Amino acid sequence: MRILIVTDAWPPQVNGVVRTLQTVGRELGKRGHEVRFITPEGHRTWAIPSYAEIRLSLVGSARIGREIDAIRPQAIHIATEGPLGWAARRACLRRGLPFTTSFHTRFAEYIETRLPIPGVGALMWWLLRRFHSPSRAVMTPTATIAKELETRKFVNVKVWTRGVEHQKFNDLPRDYFSLPRPIILYAGRVVKEKNMEAFLNLGNPGTKVVVGDGPERKLYETGHPEIVFTGYLGEDVYARALSSADVFVFPSLTDTFGLVMIEAMACGTPVAAYNVASPIDVVESGVTGALGADLSLAVDTALKLDRDGVRHGAAKFTWERVAEMFESWLVPLDEAKVDAIPSVLART
Repeated sequence: MRILIVTDAWPPQVNGVVRTLQTVGRELGKRGHEVRFITPEGHRTWAIPSYAEIRLSLVGSARIGREIDAIRPQAIHIATEGPLGWAARRACLRRGLPFTTSFHTRFAEYIETRLPIPGVGALMWWLLRRFHSPSRAVMTPTATIAKELETRKFVNVKVWTRGVEHQKFNDLPRDYFSLPRPIILYAGRVVKEKNMEAFLNLGNPGTKVVVGDGPERKLYETGHPEIVFTGYLGEDVYARALSSADVFVFPSLTDTFGLVMIEAMACGTPVAAYNVASPIDVVESGVTGALGADLSLAVDTALKLDRDGVRHGAAKFTWERVAEMFESWLVPLDEAKVDAIPSVLART
């Protein structure tokens, strides 16, 4: 099957959405599918103010429609709610083509954090609900998030979990850092939406390390000279850093999954997190990590866990299973309708 995935999230962005889509594309290829992407590449873009890494496409539905026609997909998935996503949505609706979508990011909460205006969160949830309303399957990473979306009147919500490449993270040396232990590590985008202050202000003994970059990095680095900031690390080095940590801290209160948690767990590094949506679906408290209202206490508890048990607990998260689930929620297009699209549009 020829599968089209439309996404605003693509390199040079470095995040879980990009890694998920790239890896799922490769896994679908192994399953015999031809996977095509429409991404910001090849389109005019503009950078989000204060966040130059993220560039949004300046493109209309007419152009995206022509790209869809040229690809002649047999299934369409719109992965993000950005300009490309909206353009593809309009193009598909005009052509009468069914499509699926995915809910990766709680934009409403993030916008409220950046733009604390009364009512902005409710407006964003309305826009998100409108975006996904025609979707035949709204794929979201955890059962907890799926239930929340349903309470917000989203329809056709399906659980689509995440995976980890275990061969990249298993049995790695734990010698990347020459720092006083325990090493308490955070990895991800360095932005306030991730509740970074909760990590930065931890008083547990040891060395705190931040792996990653983002618009708040300079601010946090200046305010916390005792913390080691590494910036982005290449894949192999990143894996060694995760393996070398004694505990991985996931301070976010709004993430829909947190791919970094299962990557840490695959290394045998236990996770400390709040007892909120995402961690409660990913971390088995007392086995692969520790959850609670007190993040400092969770760190202390996680440090006592057996690393082999943590690694074993991560084994159920595989990209093969993720690709299988994704494939199962796709809606095949009617070949006759696809063949007729160019001639029908020529008459409109």
